[in-house]
Amino acid sequence: MTKTIRTAARGGHMLLLLGLLASFAPARAEEDQAQQFTPEFRQIHTAVDPKHTPKITAPDSVRRGAWFNVTVNVGVGSQHPSLQEHFVRYIALYKDSVEIARAYLHPVYSAPTVTFTVALDEGGSLRAVAEPTHSAAWEASKKISVLP
Repeated sequence: MTKTIRTAARGGHMLLLLGLLASFAPARAEEDQAQQFTPEFRQIHTAVDPKHTPKITAPDSVRRGAWFNVTVNVGVGSQHPSLQEHFVRYIALYKDSVEIARAYLHPVYSAPTVTFTVALDEGGSLRAVAEPTHSAAWEASKKISVLP
């Protein structure tokens, strides 16, 4: 410790300054991230928007325990862009209020379309939640029944 302090004193206090800056960096990053989203961005959108609302493609009914595909495409009117400056971060699939699958997407290289293979024990509502970079998440739902 003494050697570090002497070295810092000889180097014009540069090491001490860097140490202080590094200790405050995580707190500052968390503050910046929290300020990135305004309060309305923390609420999930349920209204229909042609470019942001997820579209769920799945059967209306399935057999209990049988695997089936659920495809979620972001954009009911046209596909959401996948650009470096604006893309869909993730698409999550819920059965009622329980998350059952999630896919994280990369800008430019990932289209905002995901197919999940799932099985259900009981009917309910499938919910898709998609979060783009410039707004709160968007949600859509589809009823599904499970046959014995």
